[in-house]
Amino acid sequence: MTGGGGSKKRGLTGEDSALWDEIAKSIRPLPGRRTRIGSEPAALSIEEQTSKGTEKRNRPVAPAPAKRRDPPAPPLAPIDRKLKTKLSRGSMEIDARLDLHGHTQAEAKSRLLRFLETAQASGHSLVLVITGKGKRSDDSWSNEGGVLKRQVPLWLSLPEFRALVIGFEEAGIRHGGAGALYIRVRRRR
Repeated sequence: MTGGGGSKKRGLTGEDSALWDEIAKSIRPLPGRRTRIGSEPAALSIEEQTSKGTEKRNRPVAPAPAKRRDPPAPPLAPIDRKLKTKLSRGSMEIDARLDLHGHTQAEAKSRLLRFLETAQASGHSLVLVITGKGKRSDDSWSNEGGVLKRQVPLWLSLPEFRALVIGFEEAGIRHGGAGALYIRVRRRR
């Protein structure tokens, strides 16, 4: 090994230098700027630069198309304790149920969206969606749980669902516990 530890500066070889000169010839500076390259390509005269600048300034500028922004989706609210108590005691009924067992994620998502749209159109205020708890591995429940059990809450947080949903929460044991969700449906406007 050599001492010094610094990196060696290497100049351009004859071939590299010729290639650089070819590239440099094809580059034109921005109007009003000078190049740093010693061999400048033919630069525009001041008259040409000012006339091009005036053309650009006098050209009518079309306004940018206004982007249509949808109003932000309303925030989700948890189901209040009073309502959960009524549901667990059976003093309040659920308006509709959807069982997503045996469906792929894509099927389940589209079915859930259609179900919630129909529930909203029907004037339902509370629905139950059964996702399942997931497959068992060996004799213990897996920590991950089912795919739909994880995905449905994420879907309900998406803007397309938030226009339909006020809030959601895990169902009581009577209605499926961790394998189901109570969903409050937003009123139609």
